[in-house]
Amino acid sequence: MLPLYLLLLPLSTQVVAAVDRTAGVPPDLVSKYVPTNGKWRCLDGSKEIPWDFVNDDSCDCLDGSDEPGTGACSDTFFYCQNKGHIGASIPSSRVRDGLCEPQCCDGSDELPGVCKNMCKEVGEEYRKKYEAEMKQRKTGSKIRSTYIAFAHKEKKRLEERVETLEKEIQAKAKEVERLKDIAERTESLSAAALEQKKQSPLYQTLIDHHNALKSLQREHKKHLENEKKLGEILDTLRRGYNPNYQDMAVLEAVRGWEEHANLPHINEVRKDDGTTEEEKKDAKEKEDEPLEEGMWSADQLKNELDGFLGTDYTSLLMQHDEYTRSGGEEDEIAIYDIAQYLPEFALEYYDQFRDGITLILETLRVIPATDKTSADSSRARQAFSDAENQLKKLQEEKKNSEADIAEIFDAEGFGPDGEWKKLDGTCLEFDTGDYIYETCLFNEAKQKPKNGGTTYSLGKFESWNPSSDVQVGTPEYYSKQVYKHGARCWNGPERNVILILACGTENAITSVQELEKCEYQFTGTSPALCLPLKEGNGKPREEL
Repeated sequence: MLPLYLLLLPLSTQVVAAVDRTAGVPPDLVSKYVPTNGKWRCLDGSKEIPWDFVNDDSCDCLDGSDEPGTGACSDTFFYCQNKGHIGASIPSSRVRDGLCEPQCCDGSDELPGVCKNMCKEVGEEYRKKYEAEMKQRKTGSKIRSTYIAFAHKEKKRLEERVETLEKEIQAKAKEVERLKDIAERTESLSAAALEQKKQSPLYQTLIDHHNALKSLQREHKKHLENEKKLGEILDTLRRGYNPNYQDMAVLEAVRGWEEHANLPHINEVRKDDGTTEEEKKDAKEKEDEPLEEGMWSADQLKNELDGFLGTDYTSLLMQHDEYTRSGGEEDEIAIYDIAQYLPEFALEYYDQFRDGITLILETLRVIPATDKTSADSSRARQAFSDAENQLKKLQEEKKNSEADIAEIFDAEGFGPDGEWKKLDGTCLEFDTGDYIYETCLFNEAKQKPKNGGTTYSLGKFESWNPSSDVQVGTPEYYSKQVYKHGARCWNGPERNVILILACGTENAITSVQELEKCEYQFTGTSPALCLPLKEGNGKPREEL
């Protein structure tokens, strides 16, 4: 009978001979796994080993390159060819572990017969999914191209508007300068007349009343501060004194304060009606004696007196002067206006005659001099002010339009192609049953109850993807929007939203999750993320 090792010798020889020395080697390295005179050099060049040592389940090279098809070396990878699908790499530690790795649909990571080759089925499913994604991307990229066209049109429109505004600004600036010159000349003529009017008893009395009222206000505030301090002292005494001490002076002071402030005695036991002591003070103030007609209440003195004291008495004087010159007199003397009865050819001679007679009478002080300079000055100043405000509005509009132009094709704004400009302010909604979650792109996210209640801000747009690992302008950068500083949760932080976006043929929110308290994650789609297909990327790569 032959020894056992002699019976097993042919079988072991067949197994050794059947070892695939290039198993687990990625396609780009296969050319380097070729023996030379029965020898092979490690990929790091550290040593040369017999070709039979490759994939013999024993790690000989420092870089582990001699065991691409086994798990003998740590920190290495095994390549699954996956013919009929796409090749993939897995850590070598998963090779021959008895588990079928989904990345290796051909089952090459395990011994023959352990895992079924599923690459045909997996490949077909993958191709269907890939083709659907490519179709969606193709459709979405066409929509995206309309967004880009909109951005270019919007830029052109804004540039034309800026050009028009520049012309309007130049014309308005000249008008402002002209009106300013008129106003200054008119005011210089009326300055002397105005100073004369300020010497009138009426104006001087108004100024005296103003100064007296302002002085009373100052003294009133001092008394209020003193009363508040004294009240705090007496209230502290009221709450902290010992009634059993029988100090009549203290007792009398406390009783007097309680009566003055309309407060119950501190030691009285009575049913609490829910009214605070502050509310009782307010009620007492409201029960004070009624005001005479025209008198101011305490609230008016507190809230409106400062505005009243800020009255422009010079303007008031001008208005009063204009009123007294125009009020009622014209209607009474209209019947005596001779010009209404003269033929047109005689009006010029009559006006000259009238002006001459009027000047003589004013010089002789028979009649008072007519003063129209104040009214003219007021109108000139108003015309100048109106024109200046119009100029500022034009300049502000031009500035905003120029800022909008700069942002359209800004990578940190609406994208380098302007593809997001079209969606500025577009509102997307998602219904969860109890709430409707709304995101107005580049503006604000909200939570709106469907059955009544308060609408809460979930945050305002702050930035695109803020991760330092993501480069500005890449699809990953535009796949995330951050909305921050929303309404604060009860006993919690401010509400914030992260909006995760992907390519899609519609602008829509597809899900809403509250990952942590007041921290929301929305997912959605947008054609703005559908980049156009490039040559060669419309078909999945196959390993044949």
